Amino acid sequence: MKYLLSSSVTVLSGLFVLAWSIVLAETFTEGVRVSPETLALKRGQYVWEPERAPEGPLLIVASITEQVAYVYRNGICIARSSVSTGRLGHRTPTGVFTILEKEVHHTSSIYKGAEMPYMERVTWGGIALHAGDLPGYPDSHGCVRLPLEFSKLLFGVTMKGATVIIADAHSAPATTVHPGLFFSRAGQESEPIAAGRFDWNPDNSPSGPVSVIVSSADKTVYVYRNGVEIGRAGVPNPQVIRPLKDLVFSALQGMDSEGHLRWAEVTSTGESKSSENIFLASQKSGLPAAFLDKAKEVITPGATLIFTDRPVDPSTQSPPNFQILVAQKDKPVKT
Repeated sequence: MKYLLSSSVTVLSGLFVLAWSIVLAETFTEGVRVSPETLALKRGQYVWEPERAPEGPLLIVASITEQVAYVYRNGICIARSSVSTGRLGHRTPTGVFTILEKEVHHTSSIYKGAEMPYMERVTWGGIALHAGDLPGYPDSHGCVRLPLEFSKLLFGVTMKGATVIIADAHSAPATTVHPGLFFSRAGQESEPIAAGRFDWNPDNSPSGPVSVIVSSADKTVYVYRNGVEIGRAGVPNPQVIRPLKDLVFSALQGMDSEGHLRWAEVTSTGESKSSENIFLASQKSGLPAAFLDKAKEVITPGATLIFTDRPVDPSTQSPPNFQILVAQKDKPVKT
């Protein structure tokens, strides 16, 4: 009798363990490729048109509000996909980030060995783009989950250093972009510089993604490479750049007919609407010509340009902590 009871308990325990393992097993939404004419994407659906722009810098915009991710190459939308972002209590951070690390087969060290195929890390605190389950609403622990097939395709075209914008709405940069965690040390402050003067120290960070913040409040332009400041210049005429406040641009390949850098504004269409305004603003702002020449030398396709009317200071982050880039040097010892 005791043997039968013991056997029954063993069998029941085994069934319980099996059932629990099934519950804990990773589930992935495979993904369904749909026609580019599909306006509203359902869970798991995605559009993939890489032939629309075979070359150029990549920019990814993930909309928490829409639960959709958009992929631009050289300013042209080549793909979009349904996503699942952070659930209540595990909010996905908004901001301008870069892809810090890529791994085809990644196992989370934070969430008890959870599998995260085609992981593309955007913060060292555990936020990444990766394949996962898409229930049709925000359900992750903060990451941006993608359909498995789409995550595989995206992984194949991205490179470390590519810009990723996570926003509360697809056109959110107009209302949410302000200087945030864009400093090599926590609490580091950036003091404005006198109008017409500039500092230039490219050896502070020899390589990495470049981002430029133009602050009309500070009357200063700041240049960062890999999250480290390499230069700044005073703006004699800050009123010229105020109309461009809260806009984000991504540098494209090639020049326009007049030899000016081409930029794509981060909008729902990805079309470059303000390239001429940027050029005119840089000329009329009174920035030192020598500084502009040095800045152009480090700005490559994929660089990020941000205009703001806020001072560049960690204490002035806009709620809810909209971040601008994460430096490679901030990588912790263990992840």
